Amino acid sequence: MKYFSSRNKDEFFNSSYVIANGIAKDGGLYICSEFPFVSEKEIENMVSLEYYEVAFSILKRFLTDFDEDFLKECLKKVYSIERFSSDSKIAEVFKLDEDVSVLELWHGKTFAFKDMALQLLPHILVKAVEKEKKGKEVLILTATSGDTGKAALEGFKDVKGTKVFVFYPLSGVSKIQKMSMTTQEGENVFVCGVNGNFDDAQTEIKNILIDNEFKELLDRNNIIVSSANSINWARLVSQIVYYFYAYCKMVENGSIKFGEKINVVVPTGNFGNILACYYAKKMGLFVEDLICASNKNSVVCDFINTGSYDKNREFFKTMSPSMDILVSSNLERLIFDLCGDDREVIKIYEEFNETGKFKINEECFKRLKENFYANWCDEEETKKTICDVFNKYSYLLDTHTAVAFDVYKKYKNENKNNFKTLIVSTAFAFKFPQDVLKALGENSSFSLEESLEKLSEKTKVKMPSFFKNLSSKPVRFEKSIEKDCMKETILKELEIK
Repeated sequence: MKYFSSRNKDEFFNSSYVIANGIAKDGGLYICSEFPFVSEKEIENMVSLEYYEVAFSILKRFLTDFDEDFLKECLKKVYSIERFSSDSKIAEVFKLDEDVSVLELWHGKTFAFKDMALQLLPHILVKAVEKEKKGKEVLILTATSGDTGKAALEGFKDVKGTKVFVFYPLSGVSKIQKMSMTTQEGENVFVCGVNGNFDDAQTEIKNILIDNEFKELLDRNNIIVSSANSINWARLVSQIVYYFYAYCKMVENGSIKFGEKINVVVPTGNFGNILACYYAKKMGLFVEDLICASNKNSVVCDFINTGSYDKNREFFKTMSPSMDILVSSNLERLIFDLCGDDREVIKIYEEFNETGKFKINEECFKRLKENFYANWCDEEETKKTICDVFNKYSYLLDTHTAVAFDVYKKYKNENKNNFKTLIVSTAFAFKFPQDVLKALGENSSFSLEESLEKLSEKTKVKMPSFFKNLSSKPVRFEKSIEKDCMKETILKELEIK
């Protein structure tokens, strides 16, 4: 399998190169030259497989320059019960009723879906660097809207030959998300707040990754720089596995018959998760509509509905902070897929960099609408959904999954198709205890520790030790900076002049 940049489809690279480098030199994102087709028989054979076995079946098609024995052993180790929660679940598919199943992607160490890819990334990335840049230490730069940061820190903690730097928006993450990062253990980690929003931090990370002078300075110090955000192909390709596995579990538990199509609802921020489902559909998975759910920051929803993208709008801080994004990086990969022309992608992103907006042509827009439905919900609708679902099913949603449920309801009210639906649950409700308590009609003025106890008491859901122990851990990282000081901060922490 070969890869090229979304802004230059004439130069090809292997998977080790694209994973080691994270982003293309021209600022584009790496895309595979073709999507391998998975036959009906191959999908049917996955129905009885463990998660790591499904992952191997999918990933070996993309990571063709990695030794298959290494890949298989790596996946078996990463997707083990020991690395996920103690309830023997890695990616649970919960049948809510005859029409709806929920894919629970939050059974990992940090109780967010990012664990599913970020437990694997360190192993793949270190091997890629070993193959491409022998003897180099790898610096992982990560911007986070809440969950990626902690998952990256946990995944790379004390991994030999790596350093991981995480930058988060100072007032743009939940209290638990912030505490989980600033108390992170490990000798090779660094965490820093940024005075700005996620888009500010992500944009600066992308600029740093294509700064040749900066990279040459690191290279002279025997360091290669990469990213743990979903702009890195290793993150994105790992997410494709979710959907093959979930479909097979729906067959296994009787929710659907093999060969039936399903709809998939994804709460969407940086567009990586839903893009992975789109890629799974291209590969032959039985998916009909991809339902993109946005919160009040509805820029992606508006793009899907109009063909126009415009980030020049008010930025809202919501109770679903991991979706508080106005610049969705992975959209570039979709735009290339829609138009198939690197020159068109360059033109679009030159316009976007200058004006903050762009519009795709009618043919591309038609292809977009053939696959995607989009809607959004506000804060009151999010709270009402948490309450309604809990009262009806005794099933507890976090603030992001609630957005997906609300948009699914709107989709159904518009008399769309009647296929069974998979709703992707991206985080555990206890990561946002005060907002969830408020949604359930309880007093939300308790301290964080009290809110966690009250939520457990109210819902009869056991609180994992991850949350019990968090407040007693010492804060290691209190530094905060302006967004234009990130490069300077990195060099200072690395003691490079």
